[in-house]
Amino acid sequence: MKVLKFGGTSVGSAQRIKNVANLILADGQQKIVVLSAMSGTTNSLLEISGYFRQQNPVGAADVINRLEHKYSETIDELYVQDSNKQKAREVIREIFDYVRSFGNRAFTIFEERCIVAQGELMSTNLMNLYLLEQGVNVAFIPALEYMRIDKNAEPDFKYIEQNLKQQISANPDAQIYVTQGFICRNAYGEIDNLQRGGSDYSASIIGAAIRADEIQIWTDIDGMHNNDPRFVEGTQPVRNLNFDEAAELAYFGAKILHPTCVTPARMYNIPVRLLNTLQPEAPGTMISTVSEQDKIKAVAAKDGITSIRIKSSRMLMAYGFMSQVFEVFERYKTSVDLVTTSEVGVSLTIDNPKHLDDIVTELKKFGTVVVDPDMVIIAVVGDMAWDNVGFESRVIEALEDVPVRMISYGGSNYNISILIKAEDKIRALRALSAKLF
Repeated sequence: MKVLKFGGTSVGSAQRIKNVANLILADGQQKIVVLSAMSGTTNSLLEISGYFRQQNPVGAADVINRLEHKYSETIDELYVQDSNKQKAREVIREIFDYVRSFGNRAFTIFEERCIVAQGELMSTNLMNLYLLEQGVNVAFIPALEYMRIDKNAEPDFKYIEQNLKQQISANPDAQIYVTQGFICRNAYGEIDNLQRGGSDYSASIIGAAIRADEIQIWTDIDGMHNNDPRFVEGTQPVRNLNFDEAAELAYFGAKILHPTCVTPARMYNIPVRLLNTLQPEAPGTMISTVSEQDKIKAVAAKDGITSIRIKSSRMLMAYGFMSQVFEVFERYKTSVDLVTTSEVGVSLTIDNPKHLDDIVTELKKFGTVVVDPDMVIIAVVGDMAWDNVGFESRVIEALEDVPVRMISYGGSNYNISILIKAEDKIRALRALSAKLF
């Protein structure tokens, strides 16, 4: 069985829902379909939550009414039978009435999660009813009945596998199983989620749980490109990536794939294919264990980076210094992206400045601290094994006119990372494309 995930733009209108239905029915095979919320819905639900948090029910009502009108128009266009239009309206009305009910209670992050979860519930209900209208043997399997995270916000794989299989076995003859991406319950039974972009993660977790033949991630672009097409002309899809290359690209800025998506699939060696709903005939990108030697695959950029440099003579021939530095970041639950060291200093980067002031205050116990905000990590990904002579020099030559703050190489056989100023990002991406591809 295959698992197919469709993002918000893929189900962003009545016509696109119809197109997705045609895609999932084309081969007649049994499959699980994972859907995100319709495009724009999650942002609207977050806006509604913001109004409720500020105790502004009038502002919330305005957004709710506009969003409900959008869904009403979608329903009119999507269904042929009046009875199905009525069923869809009743489901959507019930969901929006539920959202409105939050204006009468204290509002916390728990209430926000409940509201945001309604986007996936609406898109899957619309798809399920549309497939039923087409005469498809479809089973609706609610993610909140099987998708759970533990106290560390990690997937509870044993629970997920057991309960998902129960849901499927209750409808063994269904041709299509429709379920939600992104949403889940936490260890306390509360509605929670896998964070933004988590529908990819949902699909990968589901694929691992059922040992799927393949996981397909359908978006509005034909696979992962070798550079950012928003800034660089003439980019090309990368047809094959191994799991490590895909993970590096996803983490360092390739928006088409959620960074966490690779891990569950790799655990059970399940290939992941990135495909385009607007060009379903395009081959897309295949992610698997297959590696291509002596080849640079792609360039990606990660924005919003802050560089921190600690300079201290206490580092000289000392042990334990580095562990004390990294304990500071651990205390504030702040992950580190890049690290470079010398005898008297260490430079590193973070992508979450939430606790930056507190971190800097503590780091000043060890030496002089210099902070550079508004930086970008450029990642060059491919077969970067150390014996591939010349690959590193080509990267450096491409950036000969770009000021480089840090270079990280050797921690992975698949990546060279370069830290530059945000203002130099586009110039760097274009120079690397010209030199490498």
